[in-house]
Amino acid sequence: MDQLRTDDPKSADFTLSDDPFGLFASWMKDAEAAEPEDPNAMALATAGSDGLPDVRMVLLKGFDARGFVFYTNTQSTKGEELAQNPQAALVLHWKSLRRQVRARGPITPVTAEEADAYFQSRRRESRLGAIASQQSRPLADRATLMSAVADLSERYGEGPIPRPEHWTGFRIAPVTLEFWQNGDFRLHDRVRFTRAGDGWSRARLYP
Repeated sequence: MDQLRTDDPKSADFTLSDDPFGLFASWMKDAEAAEPEDPNAMALATAGSDGLPDVRMVLLKGFDARGFVFYTNTQSTKGEELAQNPQAALVLHWKSLRRQVRARGPITPVTAEEADAYFQSRRRESRLGAIASQQSRPLADRATLMSAVADLSERYGEGPIPRPEHWTGFRIAPVTLEFWQNGDFRLHDRVRFTRAGDGWSRARLYP
């Protein structure tokens, strides 16, 4: 049986956990305390109908037992790829902690109520930018974008700014979740959880 680590009294062997989302919540809390900026930054990989992978950094905006949530413009490249192939993979890497988490699974849209609530929680300038940006489309120059933002600011004034229909969130429901922690001499610790019915199977992996 794996033994508890003895080099750090706080670092019980995470590979023995039976609760991947509980483990993720614990690691995210550590990251929020240790990472200097954007501990919720994650690489999101998608692929369109041609099967060619694409990847970019986005922000994790929520998680629970259902999965991991991010928001985007559905008319963007990632939005079009998700429409063609509704599955994705993600990785969060916390360099200060020497840890990473990987997940992959099918994608589903969040509810309109969830998307509305998150959109209204954003700063006014961010909401205007989300409407003004024709994400992933060619842009003549920055002045064109800023002019569109200024026009929207004048239109809405101090009133409510509605969420555009093409801006929403997606939830990755992981079929696998993998936790990795750096070890000396590349002797890393890894554990992979795989969805099994309503629960999870667990396997420790060689580094």
